[in-house]
Amino acid sequence: MIERLLPLSQNLKKLLLVALDAFLIFFSATLSFSIRLGEWYIPNGEMIFILLSAPIIALPIYYFSGIYQVVVRFFSFRNLWLFIKVISISALLWGIYALMFALDSIIESEIVFPRSVVFIHLFISIILTTSSRIIARWILLKKLIPIKLEHHQNPKIVLIYGAGISAVQLMSSLDKSNRYFIVGFIDDIENLQGRYIDGIRVFPSSQIEGIIATFHVEEIFIAISPLSRRKRKNIIDSLEKYQIKVRILPDATDLADGSIKIQDLKEVSIEDLLGRDPVPNDRELLAKTIKGKVVLVTGAGGSIGSEICRQVVLNKPKGLVLLEHNELALYNINQELEGSKVKIYPILGSVVNKQKVAQILSQLSVDTLYHAAAYKHVPLVELNNTEGVVNNVFGTLNVAKAAIKFKVKTFVLISTDKAVRPTNTMGASKRCAEMLVQALSKSQSSTKFSMVRFGNVLGSSGSVIPLFKNQIQNGGPITVTDKKIVRYFMTVSEAVELVIQAGAMAKGGDVFVLDMGIPVSIDKLAKKMIKLSGLELKDDNNPNGDIEIIYTGLRPGEKLFEELLIDDNAVVTQNKRIRIAQDSYLEWNDLSIKIKKLSDAIKSQDEKLMRDVLIEIVPSFNPQSKLIDIYKK
Repeated sequence: MIERLLPLSQNLKKLLLVALDAFLIFFSATLSFSIRLGEWYIPNGEMIFILLSAPIIALPIYYFSGIYQVVVRFFSFRNLWLFIKVISISALLWGIYALMFALDSIIESEIVFPRSVVFIHLFISIILTTSSRIIARWILLKKLIPIKLEHHQNPKIVLIYGAGISAVQLMSSLDKSNRYFIVGFIDDIENLQGRYIDGIRVFPSSQIEGIIATFHVEEIFIAISPLSRRKRKNIIDSLEKYQIKVRILPDATDLADGSIKIQDLKEVSIEDLLGRDPVPNDRELLAKTIKGKVVLVTGAGGSIGSEICRQVVLNKPKGLVLLEHNELALYNINQELEGSKVKIYPILGSVVNKQKVAQILSQLSVDTLYHAAAYKHVPLVELNNTEGVVNNVFGTLNVAKAAIKFKVKTFVLISTDKAVRPTNTMGASKRCAEMLVQALSKSQSSTKFSMVRFGNVLGSSGSVIPLFKNQIQNGGPITVTDKKIVRYFMTVSEAVELVIQAGAMAKGGDVFVLDMGIPVSIDKLAKKMIKLSGLELKDDNNPNGDIEIIYTGLRPGEKLFEELLIDDNAVVTQNKRIRIAQDSYLEWNDLSIKIKKLSDAIKSQDEKLMRDVLIEIVPSFNPQSKLIDIYKK
C-alpha cells in the first residue's frame, strides 16, 4: 500500500491527509461526548450537525495555517507547537459555535452541550492528529528510503556525525532545504547515545555500518566543533571503509555569524586526512622582522610567495614590495591585497635582472627579503636545465649580493626537500642556492641570511591534490607515477607561518628544516580520495568500480621518496616544528670559482658541462635521467 501511495502527486497526498483529518476530528468530537457522558454516545438529530461542524471549522484553519505544507516524512517535534496552536484555535472556535448553536436550538436532552467536551476534544484532537503524522513518518522511515523515486523528488539520505550545537544547527538548515533526509546522529559520548534530538535518534559509532545498510545512507556530514585535526583524521579514517561520501563543517571559529548553513559543508580535504594539529604561533616572532619594516617578496604571485604576502600584511609592515615576472600572477595578488592599509609596490620583473633588483633595494630601502622566486617543477626543469639553473642559482646570487650591498637586515631563502641528495636539476640548483646563501652569510655581517627547507605544500601549482580532484570529477582515471611513491605534505599557511618564525630566529647562515610529519603514500591517498567521494575503486577485484588508478612510472628526475636532512644532526629550536640542520658547505672563495665555471657553461649552452659543474658543487647530486635535447625532432 505504501508503495502505491508514494508515487502519487503532492496534491493527492494532501487531499488524503485532509480526508484523514476530517475523520479524526469528527471521531474526536464524538469520543469527547462519550468520555464526558461515561457511555458510548450515538449522536442523532441536530447533534449530528454540531459534530460535523467540527471538521468543517477546523479544516480551513489547518489549511491556511500551513499544516499541510509540513512534509510528513520530515515531521518532527519542532512542528508539534504549530499543530498544538492550530488545533487549539479550531477546537475553541468549534466550542463557541456549538454552545451558541445549542442555546438557539430546542433539544430534548437535559444536557445540551457540556463545556468540558470542548477541552476533551482539544486534547484528543492533538493526540490523534499528531500521532497520525508520527506513525506515518515511522512507516515512511521503513518504506520510503529503500524506494528510489525520481531524483528531484527523492531527498539524499544522510547521517550527521556529532550531536552537539553545530550538528543541531546543521540539521535545522538541512530540514529547510527539503533536499536531505536525516536518519540519525552519530556520537561517541555515552550519555547522548539512545537519546532523540527533535525526534532523530543518536547512535554510537559502532552502529554506523548497520545504519548505512538499513537506510541506504548516501552521505555523512561531520559536524563536531571544536574538533582537533587529529580527531578529525581518526573519524575520517574510520568512515573510509564504507565507501560513502563524507563532507565536513569547518571549525566554529571559521563560521563568521555563528549560524551553520548547508553551504558551509565542504569536501574532505587533504588537510583533514593529514591530521596535523597546529602548533600555536609565536606572535612576537611573526612580527619581529615585519612590523614597521619594508618587506620584499620575490616570486610574490606563486603559491608560497602569495601566502607570504598575506601573512606579511597581517603583521603590519611599513610597506610590501611584490616582485613577480608573471603579469597575471602579479595582478591577482596585487588585487587581493589592495584593500589592506599597507602600502603595496607591485613590480613586474625577474630576479635574474640585476639592475632591476638593485633598483628595488636601493630606492625602497628594503629591511626584510623573502626569496621565494624559483622554477620548481621537476619534469619541466629537466627539459629546460639551463633556465632552471639561471633562475634558481643566479637569480638567488643576484638577490643575495644586492641584499648585502644595500644592507637588507634579514634575508630568507625558500628551499625544498628536493635539495637533499638531489636526483634532478631542480633539486641540485636549489641545494646550490642554499650553499650560496650559507657562504655569503659567513663572508659579511650586514645581512642576516637563513634558508627554510620543507616539502610539498597543499594547493600549490602542480600539486597532486587538485589534479586528483579534477580527475575524480571527470570520472577518472587517476594517474599515479608509482605505487611506492611517498611525499611529505603541509598546508601552505602553516608552512609560511613557520618560515616567517624561522627567519626571525636566524643568527646567520642557518638552514632551518620544517617538521613535515609522516610521509604520505600517494597511492593510498588516491584510493582514500576515491572512497571519500562516495565512489568505488575500479581494479581487477572490482571491474565494475567507478574510478581506475593508472600507474604511469616515475617522471624524469623524480624520486620515490624525499628527504629533509642531509645529515641526521638537526638541532631543535623553541618551536618543535622547526629544526636547524648542520649542513656542510664551501667557503665563498672556493664556491665563487665553481659558480664562475657554471656561468661559463651556461653562456656556452653546454648543458653537459653545466651538469658536471653542478655535481662538483653538490657532490650528492645523482642525476636519474639523461640530458634531454628538447629541440631534437
